[in-house]
Amino acid sequence: MRKDREQQKKESGQLNIFREVATPITTLTDRIVKGKMKGLELSSRLEKQRTLTSHLLDKIVDYENLNKSYKQVLRNGGRSGVDKMETKDLGVWLGKHSPELRSSLLREGYKVSAVLKVEIPKASGGVRTLGIPTVKDRLIQQAIHQELEHIYDPHFSEHSYGFRPNRNAHQAILQASHYIKEGKEWVVDIDLENFFDSINHDRLMQRLSKGLGDKRVLRLINAFLKAGMMAGGLEEQRTAGTPQGGPLSPLLSNIVLDELDKELELRGHSFCRYADDCNIYVSSRKAGERVMISITEFIEKKLKLKVNRIKSKVHHCSDGKFLGYTLLTDGDIRIADKSIDRLKDRIREITKRSRGIAFIQVIKELNAVIIGWTNYFQLANKWLSNIRDLDGWMRRKLRCYVLKQCGRKFTTYKLLRSLGIAESKSWNVVMYSQGWWNMTTKVAVNHAMGLQWFARQGLQSLYLRLNV
Repeated sequence: MRKDREQQKKESGQLNIFREVATPITTLTDRIVKGKMKGLELSSRLEKQRTLTSHLLDKIVDYENLNKSYKQVLRNGGRSGVDKMETKDLGVWLGKHSPELRSSLLREGYKVSAVLKVEIPKASGGVRTLGIPTVKDRLIQQAIHQELEHIYDPHFSEHSYGFRPNRNAHQAILQASHYIKEGKEWVVDIDLENFFDSINHDRLMQRLSKGLGDKRVLRLINAFLKAGMMAGGLEEQRTAGTPQGGPLSPLLSNIVLDELDKELELRGHSFCRYADDCNIYVSSRKAGERVMISITEFIEKKLKLKVNRIKSKVHHCSDGKFLGYTLLTDGDIRIADKSIDRLKDRIREITKRSRGIAFIQVIKELNAVIIGWTNYFQLANKWLSNIRDLDGWMRRKLRCYVLKQCGRKFTTYKLLRSLGIAESKSWNVVMYSQGWWNMTTKVAVNHAMGLQWFARQGLQSLYLRLNV
């Protein structure tokens, strides 16, 4: 069917060949003119912005802004940094040292601490490196973030959805679905290699200096960028990157990638970007391959970032995933296979028979996962029968957990009797089953621990929550 659609598009294009020959020249001319106009507008805006931000540090250290920052740091929580100060201890410290903190920032005497290196496994394999600042540094970064967000966010692209107020992944998915409904079924999926760890400091600071008039703020941000990374008692110096884990990193990443957004807009592309995950939607594979070559060149030569050639690809929308979803022809939405696989891995961890915790605690942990997972994947409108099967598999895992807790045959027999299974059937289940997993296939066990029984235990249903 896909080949038929491509053939129809090819034949339709041949009918308009004379009109389309002239299009690239007109488009190139328009891009040059539009680019110059945009450049003049940007220069004028940045000049005004520099004037308005000449005393930005005073706003950053204002008590009201610092108090707002403190509350956000408390909400975010997280582990301590290299100084071992916990988030809960920050309020007491500020009560004694807030005037001294403000003074040191204003006279540029504040010393930024190294970040704590933490490595966490990626779902796709490998590890992701986090840099955890001290809670005091997180407070200051959050205060900077709050002021810079007012300045930069209003000028970010409408196609950018990550790390922004009133924007989320669901909006990005719905916009991508809209592009596909328009016939743009081919995706240029660009993967930036180690993006957060490879941001060019000099280029980022140069970009910030064009719009911020307070040199003190620029020097403070640069100090956070250059802060060493502590691992095993040794401090590593960093020459690139803005480590994930600090409140300022998401905003700085958007400032860096806003150049990519503006270039894609200038070229008239349909795209969605969430953090460093960028998908461009086109009408054919051939067009996608052209876009991949030209945009890769722009990213590597202009932005000084590296495109991962192995992970970046041009594919049909139904053959890939975006933010955990797979978009189908005509814009229908399903949950990506890898997202389901990761959920199953999490269920296996929670229902592992050797954990030895109370069944009610297992249900509580599962419900937390189910509620969060279904809230995120609520946009799915296709292939939900797979989720019904997943529900059944999860209940079987729970039955197995309950039976395994009995330990002995007689204890298992008593449990089955307490569930209302007849004496003879209870003995048959216990005596003629080959292991706990096999025991869950017995009709009597499935009937006794059926949907109503799990509902009484308080278990949430994946399928029912997605079909509300």
